[in-house]
Amino acid sequence: MAMTKKIFGAFSMEEFNANPFSRALHRSRYVQQTKFPTTRKKILQLREGVRAPAVALNVNEPVKAVAEKLVALNVTALVTLRNGEMGNAEQIIPLLFDAFKPSQRFTVLQLVSTKIDPRTMEPKMSKEAILDWSKKKPTIGAERNTYKVEFIVDSDFGVPGAITVSNKYRREFFLESITIEGVVQFVCNSWIQAEMVNAKKRIFFSNMQAYLPCETPIGLKELRDEELRELRGDGKGHRMPSDRIYDYDVYNDLGDPENGIEYARPTLGGEKNPHPRRCRTGRPPSSIDVDVESRSHSFMPIYVPRDEALEKGKSDAFNLGKLKGILRNIIPSLTVTDSNVFKDFSDLDSLYNERTLPGMKSPDGIHMKYSLPKMIHKVQASVEEIFKFDPPMIISRDTSCWLRDDQFSRQALAGINPLSIERIKEFPPVSKLDRSIYGPLESALKEEHIRGHLDGMSVQQAIEENKLFILDYHDIYLPFLNQINSLEDRKAYATRTIFLLTPMETLKPIAIELSLPPVDPNSPSNQVLTPPVDATTNWLWQLGKAHVCSNDSGVHQLVHHWLRTHACMEPFIIAAHRQLSAMHPIYKFLDPHMRYTLKINALARETLINAGGIIETEFTPGKYCMQISCAAYRDWWRFDLEGLPADLIRRGVAIPDPTQAHGIRLLIEDYPYATDGLLIWSAIQKLVQSYVNYYYQDASAVCSDTELQAWYDESINVGHADLRHASWWPKLSSPDDLISILTTIIWLASAQHAALNFGQYPYGGHVPTRPPLMRQLIPKENDPEYMNFVKDPQGYFLSSLPSWSQITKYMAVIDIISSHSPDEEYLGVRKDLSTWSVDPKILEAFYSFSMEIKRIEKEIDKRNSDISLRNRCGVGILPYELLIPSSGPGVTCRGVPNSITV
Repeated sequence: MAMTKKIFGAFSMEEFNANPFSRALHRSRYVQQTKFPTTRKKILQLREGVRAPAVALNVNEPVKAVAEKLVALNVTALVTLRNGEMGNAEQIIPLLFDAFKPSQRFTVLQLVSTKIDPRTMEPKMSKEAILDWSKKKPTIGAERNTYKVEFIVDSDFGVPGAITVSNKYRREFFLESITIEGVVQFVCNSWIQAEMVNAKKRIFFSNMQAYLPCETPIGLKELRDEELRELRGDGKGHRMPSDRIYDYDVYNDLGDPENGIEYARPTLGGEKNPHPRRCRTGRPPSSIDVDVESRSHSFMPIYVPRDEALEKGKSDAFNLGKLKGILRNIIPSLTVTDSNVFKDFSDLDSLYNERTLPGMKSPDGIHMKYSLPKMIHKVQASVEEIFKFDPPMIISRDTSCWLRDDQFSRQALAGINPLSIERIKEFPPVSKLDRSIYGPLESALKEEHIRGHLDGMSVQQAIEENKLFILDYHDIYLPFLNQINSLEDRKAYATRTIFLLTPMETLKPIAIELSLPPVDPNSPSNQVLTPPVDATTNWLWQLGKAHVCSNDSGVHQLVHHWLRTHACMEPFIIAAHRQLSAMHPIYKFLDPHMRYTLKINALARETLINAGGIIETEFTPGKYCMQISCAAYRDWWRFDLEGLPADLIRRGVAIPDPTQAHGIRLLIEDYPYATDGLLIWSAIQKLVQSYVNYYYQDASAVCSDTELQAWYDESINVGHADLRHASWWPKLSSPDDLISILTTIIWLASAQHAALNFGQYPYGGHVPTRPPLMRQLIPKENDPEYMNFVKDPQGYFLSSLPSWSQITKYMAVIDIISSHSPDEEYLGVRKDLSTWSVDPKILEAFYSFSMEIKRIEKEIDKRNSDISLRNRCGVGILPYELLIPSSGPGVTCRGVPNSITV
């Protein structure tokens, strides 16, 4: 009996607390951890080898110290492979063939104890166990296959803390989990490399316990260090698709000059061109010339570590979305016979409502129905459905809402980009650009432009009473306008829009400034539009708002979405894999918030932000898109101001107020993004606080955690090397510092990204509401185009929008990236909860967090039904649901995933 108890020493309190690295304060925690859930209180069937009969051990049975001779024991493990990840028969057949040669092709597993052998001073190891495919062949079509493996261990083996896996088969396979005697579990969820690529032995640590570096059981210490060394690599050589190495590189693969000089792009990253770093494509950093770009060929996808691959459910949903995008854009575009310009708004409406392929016309110019042979007439409706778009939610309640000023203003508070609105602190606005480079920068806005729209207030009074707000895109766009406006079919301004806060807590636009780079001191380069007074000024006002929305679309996509969430989070993720062991409590905590991000960013570099990619072709800045992101990173981005409360204070839309629930007071009370976001921010912060304080009791615990300090140091000094000398980086010297840093990271990866991403099609799928680019400037009275505008203002407006092919391509893309996949994991949910932690305090904290997330969801629903909140409830007004945590699959305009998954 005593012999079998020692195999799983975790169930013997004397054995479990014998860890010399455990501090006294953690011993009480270990006692609690032995109170396993009911489902784990089962009989352990430990079969001995030939020298002893089978015995049974009840985990609740009292421990008796009995000295017995060491014997060999058989320990059973169940190994689960996920067939859905192995793919189709083409991948499974080689395994079937290998199964007939078990002596030549097999998978070797070995248990590792938390103890060391006092004779060898090496970790105690089981005998090598063989996963024999011949005993149970993979079942094609089954979601999973489970295999039984027998380990032979000595009776004083102790606690299984790790397991090693070596694959001798011809193909890799997806290892989901390994469960030892139904109690100790290793959740792997990893690809196991094939022998043909010189696969290294994989190490998996038990999910039953998290260890700070100083508490690592002595038997696991070397394995912990070895695993991190393998993940870091040596910075040399090319990367193979099967590798698991995490490393950094500059953005040197966006251009493709071999296909023409027009595809040449500067390298972004390094001291010359500051930009966030990202996962390497294959060359070591020492060999990179920051002035030279290199593009992987199409048959060589951008490298990401193998474990970062999309799972089958996500990949299938993504591929289906791409197929729909092709059918909605490429195939119908082959039939376009007229000019690539919309003639009237009914052409735009036909993209959603008519069962007609836009652009397909009969000889007499009348739209003709897409007809199919009579023999398949019954499926005609289904086929035609593929070629049209679902009406975006923004026009689902009011098709003309995009013309209204209140809808235009509402987008700044409850639209897809609620992160740009700022309070005006001085008037007229002042540029921060260098006058010696960009010439006169005085604003054309004067008091006389807005005085009559301030409800009787003076400009100074309105500023003092916090009634004036602004969307200011002047400094972001002006340095690039000459280049942008020299591009074909691209015309843009650097815009400023002034808003008045009304007594109903809504915003009212009262002036739009449109700036161009100055040509000469005597020629004004900017103009001001004010609310219309007749038909002519109404159409000028509509064109002005369209240009503002075009600016806003670019800043949303290039700065707030791509830069602040995707790009700037990637260094923290890479550093976490390189410096935090899988058994580190902070790695375990962050793991669901890092899911898919590296792969999604790699896909973006292949098709979205690359030269000639979708972002360049569909947004105003064209080939200068990433340079705008780069400039914003260099001149504006600050990690210490990325948390929600700090960002609101920076923009002046909130002020510190310790009497308020969240420590700040909003100056626009009905600000849906902020009010809903603060609920989620506080919930995240509370969970992080409980988790961090559990593992770190004081500042010395944080400072002495070598892995934690290495993670944060590398995130800054290597991942964000271009800004490493900035004085604003938060310190990491106390539990409160760690709470703030982790809360910010989780907020950005979950709620912030969700608020910016999943409404792109619902809010932007109707292009007149939010054009991603404009093709014409607004005509002035002395311009040749002015009379054309006067004769046909609607036609001029439509011809200023993107072309038909641009619009359908843009809509297809934002429809894909606004969609949730079926395997999405939402905030408040962890699919590995049963194995994440066995500590009651940690589980209790997470369950409380989950309940709070559900309460927040109900609170947001309640707010969306409050008729006094005019920015989220009313005629033609969409309820603000982007921060409702849960969602179903597809385009729902709601749902907060744990991580940046698209």
